[in-house]
Amino acid sequence: MLVIGAGGAGLRAAIEAAAAGARVDIVCKSLLGKAHTVMAEGGIAAALGNVDPEDNWQVHFQDTMRGGQMINNWRMAELHARESPDRVYELETYGAIFDRTPDGRVMQRAFGAHTYRRLCHVGDRTGLEMIRSLQDRVVQLGIDVHMEVTLTRLLKDGDRVVGAFGYNRVDGRFVAFRCKAIILATGGWGRIFKVTSNSWEGTGDGVAMGFDAGAEVLDPEMVQFHPTGMVWPPGVRGILVTEAVRGEGGYLKNREGKRFMLEYDPKKKELSSRDIVARSIYKEVEAGRGTEHGGAYLDVTHLGAEKIKKKLPSMYEQFLRLADVDITKAPMEVAPTIHYAMGGLWVEAETGATTLPGLYAAGEVAAGLHGANRLGGNSLSDLLVFGRRAGAAAGAYQREVGLGRIDEGQVGQEQETLLLPLAKDGKENPYLLQQALQEAMQDGAGLARDENGLKACLDAVLELRQRTARIHVPGSRRYNPGWHTARDLRFMLTIAEAIVRAAIERRESRGAHWRLDYLDKDAALGRVNFIAYSDGGNVRLKRRPVPEMPPELAKLFQEPAATPAATAQPPASRPPAPKRIPA
Repeated sequence: MLVIGAGGAGLRAAIEAAAAGARVDIVCKSLLGKAHTVMAEGGIAAALGNVDPEDNWQVHFQDTMRGGQMINNWRMAELHARESPDRVYELETYGAIFDRTPDGRVMQRAFGAHTYRRLCHVGDRTGLEMIRSLQDRVVQLGIDVHMEVTLTRLLKDGDRVVGAFGYNRVDGRFVAFRCKAIILATGGWGRIFKVTSNSWEGTGDGVAMGFDAGAEVLDPEMVQFHPTGMVWPPGVRGILVTEAVRGEGGYLKNREGKRFMLEYDPKKKELSSRDIVARSIYKEVEAGRGTEHGGAYLDVTHLGAEKIKKKLPSMYEQFLRLADVDITKAPMEVAPTIHYAMGGLWVEAETGATTLPGLYAAGEVAAGLHGANRLGGNSLSDLLVFGRRAGAAAGAYQREVGLGRIDEGQVGQEQETLLLPLAKDGKENPYLLQQALQEAMQDGAGLARDENGLKACLDAVLELRQRTARIHVPGSRRYNPGWHTARDLRFMLTIAEAIVRAAIERRESRGAHWRLDYLDKDAALGRVNFIAYSDGGNVRLKRRPVPEMPPELAKLFQEPAATPAATAQPPASRPPAPKRIPA
């Protein structure tokens, strides 16, 4: 079995597949330990009830569905809310060390749009601790990891996925894997945009490979703009400023020193959902109340230096080293940054199976759980819950099937595609085309969208797709980043077209999708998901009804919402939690 991606979802899937008896190989585009999971700093959302005993899976389920504006896959949201606590306790058995309450429980902090304090954390380095723990387990199990390998095409025997083809990033040598099942865990596509928290790997490879092979892509228009990315200096623009800063009590202020979230969401304030906070910052800037560099101030100075350095050590170091700002004495300057893709490959809730036999997906590459807007902290528990489920399902599937046949014609076609930029006499530069795409998407399909901007963006994307046929990259396949970019660009353009076409068709504002020309929700569109699919290589769209929730879950939304708890520290006198045995 092949797992493509070595972030939280890929590692957890590999662990589970190995437990099911499969021989597992992991392939990652970069180095082991450099997955985007480490950027999820604030915590893992799970209703343990350690700090707020009123919390439970039903409230977590409601928060997730409401945050996603009810176009989520309810079954994924249910499984996620039910199973996240056991996945956190299981992570401890792998060696993860969480911050603790005075009585020794896993500490939990407040986060945006979560009713209770639910985020299990390790300071503001939770993703790093999660990756470390999962990596240790993978190494312990003896699972092979192939680093700095880019896979560019899924190989099929009929409708079934039976392998993958790509190349070694160091010397350009072609590689092929023949396997019974593949789990995609390649993350998102933030690099399609100009300002993003994503690192260079986030070019949507997994979603684009699945799309090219015939898998369906769900709700591609839903792209999350994290409210707080760094703004200045220009070289660090977009780098994430974790929501934990607001979870620990940070205030958002405009250039006049006013806490503007008191007006936009008087109840939740800075801990409103990400879509609302991001739009609020945008509105303040548009009204002329933004900071010097077009953002807002995020102030934690009132918390005191000791608490800041204890609870937010990474943020303290990040601003001191990158922006020469001591956040114990001065506010941070922040603005929205592209952070996460709610859209991705359509998967079956219980198994992570895509619409192609033999192909599974988990994590950000898969869609359904988060709907129109992801709540902070749900990403890490998503990786654990559905990484485990995809690994178990793929492990069971591979026991029932034999190895498929590798089609040399498919291999030859992909080799030709990869080599074309080296052989062409064209004059297009892949870096300049990538830059043009990022600027077009930022301007036309960014935080605030409208029909004219989206259609202009689509025209730009289609023109860039034509120009990619004339890309020329000098040199050989060895140590050639321009050659890598040429292939990445094809993936990025495919996804960009799907994003923009779906954004045009969703003529309403819902969650992260904010249309200035359609500011209200449309009840009819609230009952459908958009599906992008390949029609002979062309991007096409269709609508599919949002899965209907069963009555026993639907009635949860007819009851009064739970009252959010205060953010005070938990009492030290609470009795210890009963021992939990991971499922």
